[in-house]
This record gives sequence, C-alpha cells and structure tokens, in this order.
Amino acid sequence: MVGLSYTPPFDFFLGHPNAHVVLSADYVTTDSGTGIVHLAPAFGEEDMDVATANGIEVVQPLDPGGKFTSMVPPYEGLMVFDANPVIIKDLKAAGKLLRHETIEHSYPHSWRSGQPLIYMAVPSWFVAVTKFRDRMVELNKDITWVPEHIRDGQFGKWLEGARDWNISRNRYWGSPIPVWVSDDPQYPRTDVYGSLDQLEADFGVRPTDLHRPMIDDLVRPNPDDPTGKSMMRRVPEVLDCWFESGSMPYAQVHYPFENREWFEGHFPGDFIVEYNGQTRGWFYTLHVLATALFDRPAFKTVAAHGIVLGDDGLKMSKSKGNYPDVKEVFNRDGSDAMRWFLMSSPILRGGNLIVTEQGIREGVRQALLPLWNAWSFLQLYAPESGVWRTDSENILDQYILAKLATTRDVITEALEVNDIAGACDELRLFCDALTNWYVRRSRSRFWDEDRDAIDTLHTVLEVVTRLAAPLLPLVSEVIWRGLTGERSVHLADWPEASELPANPDLVAAMDDVRTVCSTVLSLRKAQNLRVRLPLPEVTVAAPDAERLRPFLGLIADEVNVKKVDLTDDVDVHGRFEIAVNARAAGPRLGKSVQTVIKAVKAGDWTENADGVVVAAGIELLPEEYTQKLVAAEPDSTAALPDGAGLVVLDSVVTEELEAEGWAKDRIRQLQDARRAAGLDVSDRINVVLEVPQDCKEWAERHRELIAGEVLATSFSVGEAGDDAVDLGDGIRAAITKV
Repeated sequence: MVGLSYTPPFDFFLGHPNAHVVLSADYVTTDSGTGIVHLAPAFGEEDMDVATANGIEVVQPLDPGGKFTSMVPPYEGLMVFDANPVIIKDLKAAGKLLRHETIEHSYPHSWRSGQPLIYMAVPSWFVAVTKFRDRMVELNKDITWVPEHIRDGQFGKWLEGARDWNISRNRYWGSPIPVWVSDDPQYPRTDVYGSLDQLEADFGVRPTDLHRPMIDDLVRPNPDDPTGKSMMRRVPEVLDCWFESGSMPYAQVHYPFENREWFEGHFPGDFIVEYNGQTRGWFYTLHVLATALFDRPAFKTVAAHGIVLGDDGLKMSKSKGNYPDVKEVFNRDGSDAMRWFLMSSPILRGGNLIVTEQGIREGVRQALLPLWNAWSFLQLYAPESGVWRTDSENILDQYILAKLATTRDVITEALEVNDIAGACDELRLFCDALTNWYVRRSRSRFWDEDRDAIDTLHTVLEVVTRLAAPLLPLVSEVIWRGLTGERSVHLADWPEASELPANPDLVAAMDDVRTVCSTVLSLRKAQNLRVRLPLPEVTVAAPDAERLRPFLGLIADEVNVKKVDLTDDVDVHGRFEIAVNARAAGPRLGKSVQTVIKAVKAGDWTENADGVVVAAGIELLPEEYTQKLVAAEPDSTAALPDGAGLVVLDSVVTEELEAEGWAKDRIRQLQDARRAAGLDVSDRINVVLEVPQDCKEWAERHRELIAGEVLATSFSVGEAGDDAVDLGDGIRAAITKV
C-alpha cells in the first residue's frame, strides 16, 4: 500500500505536493488499532518528522488561541475541542463515519489552569546544531568527565543524536531576540543586530532598556521597499533562557565589547560542576554555543554528580520533612561533617545520595573524630611542642611516616583527576591507621615523653592537615594553627613526595600485621574470649608468613597471646575452594559449563604452577570463578582476606593465664576510676585494692603489673576503707593522689 494515493474525508488541502499518500513509519504498529494512523504534521513531532522526510508541506490550520483559521472555512473561529462534535456530524452526514466512540487516555493539561493543551507546531528560531554536530562530538573527546563514562555515554549519545535547537519562546518576559523583519512579505528583509552601536546606527536612538515593550518601539522603514510603506519590526519572540545560560562564559564579562584579553586567557573554563541531568541542559547548551562560536569546548573538566535525596529515597521536601535540618547538623556536627558526607559519597561519582543523620554522623566517626583525637592526644601527652622529624628508628614511627607518604601520593593523584571521593577514602583509611594502630600502639611511649614519638606525631599531623585541607577545611585549619602557629593551612604548600621517607615494603608488611591482628580479634570475639584474657598461642599460616617475623612481639601484644608461630604450610589448617561463575563462563564454555560446575563441587580441580585453574580438564579464566580459603576447624581458625592465609587460635586457658586476665580487668577498672576522679593522665597515685579472698593471691601475684599500668607509687591489697570506690564483683579500691 505504501505510495498509494487516497481521497481524504475533507478537501481543504487537496493539491498539496506529496500529501494524501500512504507512508510507512516504524512507530506505527498493530498492537492496538488497525495499524493505520492519520498524520497531522503540525500536531505531533513524529508526524512532522515523517512529513518532512517525504517532502510534505506542514500546514497549520489553528491560530495561537487554538481556533480554526480560514484554511478550514466550515469551522473557522471554532475552538478545536468545540469543533469535534460538528466535525463528527459532518462526517456522518457525508456517509464517511464508520464508527464513533469515546476512548479514555492520558492527555496533557496546564499545571496552572488545569485546561487541556494542544501540542502544535509554531514558527520558531533555531540554532542549526545538525550542521556542526559532528564537531561537537569531536570536541567532547577533549573534555575530562567525572565520572568518565558520561563522556561517551549519557553526554556523548545525546550529542550524537542532537537536533536543531529551538531557541525562541512566545513569552513576554525574557531577552528579546535581536531580529527585525519586514512586515510586508512582498518586500522581505531580515536584520540581525549584534550591538547597541548597530541599533543606534539604524534607528537613530541608543536603547537604554533592551526588554519588552521598550525594545519593540524601535521601528524603521524597510530599506528594501521602494514604496516606503513597509516597516522593519522586531520579531515577537524572546530567547530560551537556556540560550542565556549557555552564553554565560562570555556574557558575564560583556565579551567581545569588553574584557577581550581576560576572556581569551580564561576560556575554556578549567572546571564546572552540576548534577548529571545537565548533560541535556547547561552542559549541553554551553557546548553547543562554544562549538558554534569558538570551535572549542566551553570547559576542560566537568563533574556531573548525582541527585541528593531525602531519607525516604525521594526528592527532598519541606512538607514531608524527609531530610535533616541543616542548621541542626551544623550546630551539632559542624559544616565539615556535612561537607565530608557529600564529598565522600557516591554522588561525586554520578550516583544518587540519600541524606540521613546516621550517614552524616558516620562521617564524623570515620574521619573528623580520628583526626581530632590524634591532635588532642598530642596536646595532652606532649609537654612541649613537637618538631618536624622523619629520622626515628622506631618501627611504628617509620611505618606511620611511610604510610603517610603513600597516602600523600594516592590523595594527590586522586585530586588531580578530580576523584574527590577516592581522596576521602584514602584519608579515612589513613586516619584509621593513625589512631587505631599507631597512636594506640604507641601510648606508653607518649606517657614516657618519648621525643621520637612526639616529633613523629607532630610531623604526621602537620602533613595530614595539609592533605585534609580541601576535604575538611575547618578542622584542618584549627589543627594547623595549633601545630604551627601559622596563619592558615590554606596558605601552605601542598606536601611534596620528597618530604617523607617512602618504604612500601614496610607499609605492606605492617598492613598485613594489622590484618592478622584484626582477624585474630574477630576470632576471639566469636569465641567470647575477652581481649584482656591472655591466650597461649596463635599460628599464622600463609605462603609468605616469614615476612611477619620482625613483628611477632607486636602481634602477640596486640592480640594478647603468649606466643606467635609462623608457618607456610596452609594445607594443614585449611583448603581452597572455588565456585564457578556460570554467567561469566557460560558464553565461552557452552554446555561444558555444567560439567565444570559438577567437577568443582566434587573437588575435581587443580591449580597449575602458573596459577591457572583447571576443572574437568578445562582451563578457567580468572573472571569465570571465585576462590576462597576455608578453615579446617572453623571454631579455632579464620581465613585472612583474599585467601592470603589462615590464623589458628589456641584458646586453652590455664590458671596462670586466667589470673593475668583478671589483673588486666582490674587495670581497666582502676583507669576508669582515675578518670572519674578527675585525675590527670600523668598524676601518680596510691592504691589500696580490696578483693574477695579467692582473688587475693592473683592480686599479689600481679601487683607490679597493676601498679605500673595505673601509675601507682604504692599498691597494696587489703581493706580499702569507707571512701573506697566500688569496682563491682566484690572489688573496692581506695585511690589517693600522691
């Protein structure tokens, strides 16, 4: 049927070229209806595209008020909706009405008045984007996108399908389009003005207000009309506000009329940030106009973040109250807390972010408090200000300085590629290593006023505040001023790699030590074995276990065991298991994937010397399986992350170990009592400890341990007196300051 002519039900537009012919289009289907659709090019985008592609003139029989014009005489002056029953009546009278029924479907209405709307074509002004679309795609390759996938994805695909841009709006308020046309089509003329000087030259007056209605008063005779009757009048449309937004880089400095040198030295912009929906908005209009006018991108780097949502996952709403009050957050947690919450979240990687008080406070716990606590610790225990030093021979000092050097490199690299969330992740990890490992493992050195420890922590904080300054500007400022007495951390230089001693081998080994300790402590917790209770032994089974030998004392002290044993014989304590990823392996292996899965479940697989896994005689690719290390005795054994090895805990508690654990529990209670009494950490005390009869021998046996830990000048076991503090479990203590 395609190409056949037909007789329309009305003859208003007979004779128009290519009209009233059967055409084909992909969007017409037989899913509903007959599969035959009437085209109305002036009232539908797809209809207009088909008509334009087939050379059919687009006619508009409605006026701006939605009433029929003289193009359709029988219905002239009728509102389109009011004309419906009249048209149906005429069709029936002419014997052309096959069926008449009412169908309910969704229809657009004005959000202001609630009245139904008409989607119709109106004359408009366009930017011919399709003429330079390919160049826009090329220039997009020069832009750094964060996240990177938007360049060729969301934005790149949009550019590839870009169409001519309608920049005119039929409104009163806005920037009037600077185009004057003849009011007599017999003498056509179009003038486009680019400056006030040009307007003044043609109209003899310099406008002081370029808005409507003042600008519309500028009228002059048409120079191309020999009769002198036609006039040049401004077109009624105003510019789309997105055209103005896209003009921002040069419009803001009145280029090219002023600031030419400044603009040419600052364009394109180094950085722009907005939510990722602006790939079809501001980012797009900036790129269109910059390409058309300058053949350059409008910006070098763009961060397209996700959407901030309320705690219910929906758009933030004051009426719903689905987000924390910002003032309360600032007053309670500080503005750095909110800044960290946003910058460390997936939102800067293009994801959406649900704002909750819990999430904000988690950032405080993970970053702000550790950094602040390290500074407070230095202030508390350092009798004098520290100095910059990186030459300590203590292994913990060397580790934290080397760890800081690695952190500096990672944060620097992340910020240079605008990976703000990545920089936050690295800072958070370092703060954890600083407070939960270095400071905690070094406390006794600070109590002894060890200069190496004091100077090392001073140096670390001096560097880390500079690294944290872009991420935690206010907290970093306070710490920096307290450390250095200088005006501002934001005026300091970024740390150079040469300032810190790098030692990646030490960092890797100590991080392995931390992982081993964390795994052992988790195993203790699973067995309800309190940390203060010493245990006989822990065995670390790993292929490279010997690298931990310099740190055996550190491990033993951290996990509270008497001995640490190292072995490379992992098979004695566990075995490796693999699981086939059928989704990944299926396309390559086909039906054989089921054979491989069965073999793996039966244990019929091996790993070659070169690391290739073979199951049922078939080699597997790394992405086609996952491998994990499984403990032979789960109650006493735990696997290290990533199958790096196993830890085996001997949890047999002897009387001697139980006595020592009891003594360490008393140390904690006495330390709590010291704090409750308001004693300074360096104050010396006298202690009389009253304990049940069956515990007296334990107290006497470990009196030196207890006295040394609580800074007791004298320590005795006996009657504590009426003013004693009740520590629980029948234990009381009399504490006096020396």
